[in-house]
Amino acid sequence: MLKEAADDFVLPLQTTLTSATFTGLLPSGASGASISWVAVEIYRVFPLDSTDPAPPGSPTRTNSPSDSAYEARDTTTDSLTVSFTLLNPSFAALNSVLNGINPAPNNLTGGEGFVTGAEGLFTVNFTPAITLPEGHYFFVAQVALFSGDFYWLSGSRPIVSPGTPFASDQQAWIRNANLAPNWLRIGTDIIGGGSSFNLAFTLSGQDDRIFADSFGP
Repeated sequence: MLKEAADDFVLPLQTTLTSATFTGLLPSGASGASISWVAVEIYRVFPLDSTDPAPPGSPTRTNSPSDSAYEARDTTTDSLTVSFTLLNPSFAALNSVLNGINPAPNNLTGGEGFVTGAEGLFTVNFTPAITLPEGHYFFVAQVALFSGDFYWLSGSRPIVSPGTPFASDQQAWIRNANLAPNWLRIGTDIIGGGSSFNLAFTLSGQDDRIFADSFGP
């Protein structure tokens, strides 16, 4: 399992999702040819699709993603197609989380610091489209590269225009194989200091409604 980062969205009615975008950081000089695999997963909110009560390892599972994905698509099965657009060949993020994803009580590492690289926009299309009933969900995007690491960039929290704010917005969560099936809050549980994050993504449905975190870093 690659590390999985998740952020939430709300559908006020049954919606057919046709595409999504998310913004990430790749190594300097990277391009679309650097990408070996992309996956998108949809999770429901714990305790759905989960062992309840959760095993030890996370300070809380309240409002976290569930243990297991509700829907999954990836480029190896042709259920997901992806295109990449370079936005900025030299972009800096003030903090990062890559390897320091540890079960409690060793979860608070402060992050792994400043990173630079190429900022890019991933556009994915779902084939066939994903139909979800009304509800509260988490969006997970994973990217594997032929060389180097992918970081999903964060947007503002609370959500601001051009994103669509919603009252139940939860902060971003993350996990790796060492932590699964549990999740940690990127801000509260790993970086600390009162921080919290949204991840940069949009979702588009058949009625052209967009339920999104704020777009961009």
